[in-house]
Amino acid sequence: MSTTTFILDLFGIAGTLATVIGGFVVVRAAKEAKTAEVWKAEAEAQKARADRLQEDLTEIKDRLGRIEEENKRLVQLVSTIDPERLIIFRPN
Repeated sequence: MSTTTFILDLFGIAGTLATVIGGFVVVRAAKEAKTAEVWKAEAEAQKARADRLQEDLTEIKDRLGRIEEENKRLVQLVSTIDPERLIIFRPN
């Protein structure tokens, strides 16, 4: 085997190896890009869920505030009618 043939064979092997490595890099990059895309979609879904929960919590707080105000008015109304009935509302 001549030196030229050996060098050409070496370049052929190196070229094949470079192609395989390049293919691996491309496949890995595509997989990482897909993974990033999936994680991004999941993060957006979780943010939307958190936003909905925040809106629900705000609505619940508003309702509670209205109920407390109505409760105060009812206690005032009952106390004007019969102050003794307020005993059930007083803590022990």
